[in-house]
Amino acid sequence: MKEWISNYIEAQKKTLDAIPAGAVEQLVQVLKTALRGDHQIFVFGNGGSAANASHFITDLGKGSSDKIGRRFRCLTLNDNVSWMTAIGNDYSYDDIFVRQLENYAKPGDVAFTMSVSGNSPNVVKAIDWAAKKGLETIALVGGKRGKVAQIAKHVIAVDSEHYGRAEDTQMLICHLLCYAFMEMPELAK
Repeated sequence: MKEWISNYIEAQKKTLDAIPAGAVEQLVQVLKTALRGDHQIFVFGNGGSAANASHFITDLGKGSSDKIGRRFRCLTLNDNVSWMTAIGNDYSYDDIFVRQLENYAKPGDVAFTMSVSGNSPNVVKAIDWAAKKGLETIALVGGKRGKVAQIAKHVIAVDSEHYGRAEDTQMLICHLLCYAFMEMPELAK
């Protein structure tokens, strides 16, 4: 057991070491532009990525906003269960994100997804719609990259196909994005 734990931690370190700092810096700039333009940031994913989306929006909307003294207009599309189940029941599960974007999103807003496979039909459909409607599109994906990585403008592919390591790395990237503003509030100027 001890050896398995050590190996798991070592593999996670390797995945974290492969995060492209320049790509994360570009995402900070996208968020900064959204903040300055009073654009909305919509974040979404499935399963563990949905949990990461909720966590990220909490940190960005509260923690980062508090530190910079300005409010990020941000929302996760995962947290309204009534709306998601109504869309899934009346249309299709593939529509649970895109139909919410149709209600809220405007050109210049940000559609930000996390998907380890990069192939979840609901994520692909939402990012495709967003790209066609003039939104900035961001995808954090796993090592397989998937279809969403071919569509999104800004892509960070985590160097692992392991769901746990990929999701842990997604959350670290999200923390980097939030703490950039928390620890360097001058970024918001």
